[in-house]
Amino acid sequence: MADIPTLHVDIVSAEGEIFSGPAQVVYAPGTQGELGIHPRHAALLTLLKAGELRVVTPDGAEQSFFVGGGALEVQPQRVTVLADTALRAADLDEAAAVAAKQRAEEALKGQIDKLTEAEALADLTRAVAQIKLLQKLRSGVRRPG
Repeated sequence: MADIPTLHVDIVSAEGEIFSGPAQVVYAPGTQGELGIHPRHAALLTLLKAGELRVVTPDGAEQSFFVGGGALEVQPQRVTVLADTALRAADLDEAAAVAAKQRAEEALKGQIDKLTEAEALADLTRAVAQIKLLQKLRSGVRRPG
């Protein structure tokens, strides 16, 4: 059996490292659309939006993570994700995400300044992305990779 080419992936946030290891491919939620990063990908630095980040390990298993935005750096054999927030998808709390969505929607209904409005919109975006990921995981739907 031929060796499968891999790249090293590090996913970190302010809370600490959430994943470090080899991968066949990484799918990331770029601000301009989903990115697929394979070994020997061209160097790239881009921003991430809130959503699902998927890592396909050398054995073909897929691990899902939630990132709340951040930056992605790609080198030919290394991918580094510097996330604002990051969680393993299995650790997402649907009740907390729904409550955060409701709080953000309530904040947007009132008379608020621009900074508070921007924070509420960011909170709403993260909560909606978490809820969508949870619904997708629950349904068992997987995108082709």
